[in-house]
Amino acid sequence: MVFSSPFFLFLFLPIVLTIYPLLRGVALRNLFLLVVSLIFYGWGEVGFLFLLLGSTIANWFLGLRVDREQDPAKRKRAVTLAIVLNIGLLVFFKYTGPAIAGINSLLGGPLASLHLPQIPVGDIRLPIGISFFTFHALSYVMDIYRRKSSAAQNPADTALYIFFFPQLVAGPILRWSAIAPQLLKRAVTRGGFAEGIRRFAGGLAKKVIIANAVALPADQIFKLPDSELTPVLAWFATLCYTVQIYFDFSGYSDMAVGLGKMFGFTFIENFDHPYVSQSVKEFWRRWHISLSSWFRDYLYIPLGGNRCSERRNMLNLVIVFFLCGLWHGASWTFVVWGLYHGAFLVLERTRFGSLVEKMPRIFRHGYALLAVLVGWVLFRATSFPQALAFLSNMIGVATPGAVTQPLSRYVTHESVFALVAGAIFATPVIAWLKSTLSRAANRLPQRACSALTATGMTLEAVITIGLLLISSAWLAGSTYNPFIYFRF
Repeated sequence: MVFSSPFFLFLFLPIVLTIYPLLRGVALRNLFLLVVSLIFYGWGEVGFLFLLLGSTIANWFLGLRVDREQDPAKRKRAVTLAIVLNIGLLVFFKYTGPAIAGINSLLGGPLASLHLPQIPVGDIRLPIGISFFTFHALSYVMDIYRRKSSAAQNPADTALYIFFFPQLVAGPILRWSAIAPQLLKRAVTRGGFAEGIRRFAGGLAKKVIIANAVALPADQIFKLPDSELTPVLAWFATLCYTVQIYFDFSGYSDMAVGLGKMFGFTFIENFDHPYVSQSVKEFWRRWHISLSSWFRDYLYIPLGGNRCSERRNMLNLVIVFFLCGLWHGASWTFVVWGLYHGAFLVLERTRFGSLVEKMPRIFRHGYALLAVLVGWVLFRATSFPQALAFLSNMIGVATPGAVTQPLSRYVTHESVFALVAGAIFATPVIAWLKSTLSRAANRLPQRACSALTATGMTLEAVITIGLLLISSAWLAGSTYNPFIYFRF
């Protein structure tokens, strides 16, 4: 079940929002949210539901052990066991199949002369949201170990933290220390609920109106054989994917933040207009903030962070981004994408970074955007040969003997509109507009200021309703509704 599905929008969510305010007491509301969250996940993954519930109970028990134990050695053994349990679950489902397939390809290729038997492997399906599930579970036990928060006395609270449906399958990655107080006390205000609706409507529009419109041509061109790829097609597909992945993922994050507000929760913001960055370092401060901050706090800083020698600091960055790439998938293209970004962060700590900082703003922005675009080719490509073919075409080296594919076959009015809208709304234009109007209103007489504020609130409500209606109409008229981060 996804947020942009008709079933969720017109049945599941209205029922949940209708029943939730009728319940009295935070404990009863928490229990209700846990039940509907389990239904949400079990709707498409009932086979894994009990496995992940078992993992959650194990984490709750180990969290209690870590919290109550005073002996440092025993506390460390308990948290180590929890880390091994969670990482082991992730490794088994996400990496076992690809690893065995790689070994078998060696046994049937370069090592065929040894006549070694192939390793049997069954169909290991990947549970939806397993990577986000794992990081939430790790945050739970590690925050308790660091004494940032106490363990939940009720296993239902741990389960709600991990399974809460707004963030279950695609984040943002929440910290137990931030959510635990909200499980005990929170309030749904009229203003907070209205803001939640606005955030949800904006996120839905990002996903349906912009991301979906460019997803189809991007997918079509990336499926072409290398012999049919041309420079124009390579650039068009890369630009489409650049817009798609941002508006798809940030739209989903906005919907999650909005849903959280409707139930009285405050989630971390996950994106801050990353495409306006002027360095790769700044890009990672703005892109998938909950993931980059998770790696910073739970891996980079424990490795020594920047409180060590320059060489060790650079190694720490490479390790973090190697694991960041591996977290996204069991493919060497993801690993290289992670190392690619890690290399830029290392470079930007050298004289190269100083040279970049001295460049005019427009060139700094161009440098960062080009670096990110090239990285998205590695991220999206299904193999290194395909990535190489795309990158070669992007620098003007066309595939020899390529069959010319007309660009008009993939360009539609919807995709052009989405690219233009994406270029505009990838910038903080809305925040700038609100700030400008607010400053202008403050200079007006009190009566005029009040009238302008009321007009702005009415207009915002009309836009919100309009976005919901337009998004619903687009969903009804389209059968193409992919979601990138279900792969992770």
